Amino acid sequence: MAEVKSDSKHPSGLYVLFVTEMWERFSYYGMRALFVLFMTKALLFDKALGSQIYGSYTGLVYLTPLLGGYMADRYWGNRKSIIIGGVLMAIGQLFMFFAGTFYQEADMASMLMFTGLGFLIFGNGFFKPNISTMVGQLYPAGDKRVDSAFTIFYMGINLGAFIAPLLCGYLGDTGSPADFRWGFLAACVGMCLSLVMFIALKNKYIVTPEGEQIGVKPNSARQENITTEKAPVNYKSMGIWTLLCVLLMFVFKTYLEMDWVGTFIFSLTIAAPGYIISDPALTKVERQRIWVIYIAAFFVIFFWAAFEQAGASLTYFAEEQTDRSIFGSNIPTSYFQSINAVAIVIFAPIFVWIWGLLGKRNLEPASPFKQAIGLFLLAIGYLVIAFGVKGLDPSTKVSMVWLVSLYTIHTFGELCLSPIGLSMVNKLAPVKLASLLMGVWFLSTAAANKFAGTLSALYPEEVRAEQKYAPIGSPAAMAVLNNNLLDQSVWNADPKGKSNLKLATVETQKTADGKDSIVNIVVDSVKTATISNYHLKVIKSNNGKFDRALMLGENLMITHDSVDVITLQDGKKVAVKEERVQTWNLKLEKPTFLSFKINDLYDFFMLFVFMAGAASVFLFILSAKLLKMMNGVR
Repeated sequence: MAEVKSDSKHPSGLYVLFVTEMWERFSYYGMRALFVLFMTKALLFDKALGSQIYGSYTGLVYLTPLLGGYMADRYWGNRKSIIIGGVLMAIGQLFMFFAGTFYQEADMASMLMFTGLGFLIFGNGFFKPNISTMVGQLYPAGDKRVDSAFTIFYMGINLGAFIAPLLCGYLGDTGSPADFRWGFLAACVGMCLSLVMFIALKNKYIVTPEGEQIGVKPNSARQENITTEKAPVNYKSMGIWTLLCVLLMFVFKTYLEMDWVGTFIFSLTIAAPGYIISDPALTKVERQRIWVIYIAAFFVIFFWAAFEQAGASLTYFAEEQTDRSIFGSNIPTSYFQSINAVAIVIFAPIFVWIWGLLGKRNLEPASPFKQAIGLFLLAIGYLVIAFGVKGLDPSTKVSMVWLVSLYTIHTFGELCLSPIGLSMVNKLAPVKLASLLMGVWFLSTAAANKFAGTLSALYPEEVRAEQKYAPIGSPAAMAVLNNNLLDQSVWNADPKGKSNLKLATVETQKTADGKDSIVNIVVDSVKTATISNYHLKVIKSNNGKFDRALMLGENLMITHDSVDVITLQDGKKVAVKEERVQTWNLKLEKPTFLSFKINDLYDFFMLFVFMAGAASVFLFILSAKLLKMMNGVR
């Protein structure tokens, strides 16, 4: 096809889509930056549960685009799908705001949060796959501006990903659990801005060069004069693989004790590729190329499972183990999630220049080699931070340089691996199976995100909040706590030293609203329990406001703090001081992975070094064979 001559100026519709996508990504990454912090700091979920929920959410986010793409192709068209998806996501963020508002009502807040996640998952499915497909339709076929248009469009994604953790983190990540709602509300406002701008400007600007409205009709109705080969449905094979999928779900659920989300995602990730590759109509070359896609997708699971620790375990690390102090004030934990977006904007042009330079000399690595390099860089990033924490106890915080270095090196790995994935599928997939194989690629990403949550649940905790905050229900109980103020010298003492705390029993009773309220605390006048200063400092890093404590036995401790809860009285915001206690488990069983016991953060990070490093080596060894199986495609 001859190259179409065009002006260097891009159509205004590109910038409408740019801003629409920017605010939608602002909404997604703003909520993501606060999500595990909200679960662990406000709802007081332990890290393992928070990680599993995070993994399920991000895993399902990559599954629903298959449904959204299908609905747009067959019935709704891009525009309607984007609007429906945007409305659902705005509703989801609003439910997250309500969950943050009622965070002290644990059951209600959890219900509101899971409802919000459901809306966000389905909304993302309708929005995500449809907006990017409209960019190319703004230009005539063969227009040389298309590549730069996608570059501009993806800058919108990174701009949203950069701004979101900063603004939503500033509003929500303040140290007060009551403020998470404002970060979620900001994410909701961002989604509403995306919707309003798209609805208001779509008819005027999102049009073809001939002035025809883009995305109104279902994609299957576009270019009706062009016929594409469709793969016939093999119902016998479909039935066999559906049965195998159900069997896999039974095995994963019964013997591996996975949750239902993981069971469904991992079973489908095995069964769907099996159904496609078993098609007897495939030629030898087609089958070899499809196997290359499958093998690459398998290794990509390990990459994203390690890379996506950013939203869970690395957020825990930033919160508890990183010295975030600059010029006397603390940087919010959520700010670190902006590093990846900034690094992409800075280094993406450099990587494009490097690949271009190597390409001119016929030295540019083929896709499998690039993916192996990406995995190797991922392992290097974790190796750097593993050295940063080696030999340190969790009461000691490390310089933020270690975390910044990890995120930057991981961005290098992403720039080697991520851009070539979809391109490789497009090049290798037979035309009749292009959509199905793209779905398989998204399935691998969904599996990776769920696996990321499973791995993040292995994050080693030294102490854990076992019981939610309970209000003090009597002056007598408050008086006992007041008499057990911790000596401030404890915080300056050697972490290897020990302190003695009084043993006590706690008496509670149900209040009218069903809560457990502490009505009495009885202190043993003779016995005490020994606790290491190390564990006290770890709890201090989790709950910096606590100032007094008692032991409930050798393994459990209760701490006291007071916080200002903002309420409305006569239409005005009033700070009401609330006295609270929390129960902590001091002796946790250490997590294991494939018989490897994770005793500390060094072990945890080295797990990713070995996992990503081994995947990189194996993929590098296989790359020459994969290149042959690609049959001329690079």
